[in-house]
Amino acid sequence: MYCNKCGAEVMEEAVICTKCGCYVNNMRKTKEVTISGLKTAAKVFMIIGCVLSAFWLISLVWTIPMTVSYSNKINSGEQVGIGFKICTLLFVNFIAGILMLCDND
Repeated sequence: MYCNKCGAEVMEEAVICTKCGCYVNNMRKTKEVTISGLKTAAKVFMIIGCVLSAFWLISLVWTIPMTVSYSNKINSGEQVGIGFKICTLLFVNFIAGILMLCDND
């Protein structure tokens, strides 16, 4: 089994994760991470925001790293903070930010 919080492998009879300390009742059988449709749509709109901001080269300084960071976080199953979601709404793509704020994961 794998820990939902840190992704470490945990024995079947374990009570808590030895790496992060969370309880076994939150364990999943596989290490696969499912990505919701809202997350995928937000990722697409962030990429569109990067392409559209290419006309203003200076904005690529923050749109590309934010898009890569979001992609890495959803692929690894990490939580995305509310501050990041609001910054995406304001500085990358309005629709992507709205979709991220609607996603409760």
